Amino acid sequence: MARMRVFIVFVFAVTVGGVFALATYNYVQKIPARTVSIPTTPVVVAASDLDIGAELRREDLRIIEWPANALPADAIHDLKDAVGRGLIMPVIQNEPILPMKLASKEAGAGLPPAIPPGLRAVSVRVNEVIGVAGYVLPGTHVDVVATVSPTQNQHDMTSKVILTNVLVLAAGTKIDRMTDKDKPMPVTVVTLLVAPEESERLTLASSEGKIQLALRNPLDRDTPVTRGIKPASLLGAAPIVRVARAQASVQKAEAPRPVADAPTVEIIRGDKRAREVVRQEQ
Repeated sequence: MARMRVFIVFVFAVTVGGVFALATYNYVQKIPARTVSIPTTPVVVAASDLDIGAELRREDLRIIEWPANALPADAIHDLKDAVGRGLIMPVIQNEPILPMKLASKEAGAGLPPAIPPGLRAVSVRVNEVIGVAGYVLPGTHVDVVATVSPTQNQHDMTSKVILTNVLVLAAGTKIDRMTDKDKPMPVTVVTLLVAPEESERLTLASSEGKIQLALRNPLDRDTPVTRGIKPASLLGAAPIVRVARAQASVQKAEAPRPVADAPTVEIIRGDKRAREVVRQEQ
């Protein structure tokens, strides 16, 4: 009888608990959800990654709703204000298109609008070694090292840094048909942004000798001045030997002459000993 009462109480408790749980669930589901709306503004963004010099087309752009409290300054809101204009800086997917990254409407597209006034864009042919194994990309900074001989003598061959902290505008592959068998060959071309006098140095170095690009940190603004190096100095150098010999001769000339020891006499007084120098009378 006692077991029956316990069973009845248990069943009653489970039933009442289930009813209360179901009622609570239905009540919570009927409570209207509170939504917080953030004011937004339509902004033109890039639909894909775009390189410098690209002409913006309708399919390159799209409009998204951007939070109004985080709106970029001078953001473009209408597609017609961006379509047909050229990029002077690369952009990535979903990046807002800003006027500072666009050429003027009259400048058109391509590389020329990306060249600041007073500077020039010079293209040079490179290979995987010269191009730092493909790490020379648009937007990176490089130093240009030239190896050239001012005479026909191989001993006068000199390597020297001729340009420092040069901006790379473009890097890509073109088809060169000027070959021995007139067959198209892919050639890697790097376009550098330089001043007019620097373009003269770069052109002369690439035509009369060899050039090498040295990749550098864009935050490094130093412009080291180097004296260049020749094969003799590289392989350990006659100048260094001459300097060593000159130093040895100077040291030999300046070495003091040995002085003969003066005669001395040992004097013993009890348990004490002393040495006295014998001076000769003149």
